[in-house]
Amino acid sequence: ERVVLMLNRLEKQIQFVMEIDKLKHIYRQNLVADGSRRENDVEHSWHLAVMALLLQEYTVEPVDVLKVIQMVLLHDLVEIDAGDTFAYDPEAGLDKEERERLAADRLYSLLPDDQGCELRALWDEFEAGESPEARFAACLDRLQPLLNNYHTQGGTWRMHDVSSAQVRKRMEPVGESAPVLGELVETLIESAIEQGILRKY
Repeated sequence: ERVVLMLNRLEKQIQFVMEIDKLKHIYRQNLVADGSRRENDVEHSWHLAVMALLLQEYTVEPVDVLKVIQMVLLHDLVEIDAGDTFAYDPEAGLDKEERERLAADRLYSLLPDDQGCELRALWDEFEAGESPEARFAACLDRLQPLLNNYHTQGGTWRMHDVSSAQVRKRMEPVGESAPVLGELVETLIESAIEQGILRKY
């Protein structure tokens, strides 16, 4: 009986592992840094996990970096069902919360109950944005696309005619969680305006 329970548990875990392979096919608006193509959600999540390791020293409040890494690896799994919502498209964001909640209900229910509850709680914590870890994860989630847009001569800013005011508003969580990174953001925005790769108004 114990062997059967173990096999059932493992079967659910493998089912989840294979289900999240679909995330490799969810493409974001952002380009990869050489500008050759759009990045997918898996690449974005991996990038954030490495950034969490490297940049944790800049947070204003201590964080459990393993928890931050868990959050950034999980945060976009819901886009398997909900799709990627472009940050600068207010209409697309109107039903985003509901689409993503339903996706989380389905995906995390594939796992054994204990793991499903644990990972869903991490996703909920990220979404709520109230813990130091969630705030730092959100900071990285905003910073990485900005870095890519800057290094692709405006990337999606130019494609979608995004203004510096829109970018500054979007980047507010960066400075709140890590003021040094917030200063970097402002420097890059000013440089982007000077280069003509980000619209000033």
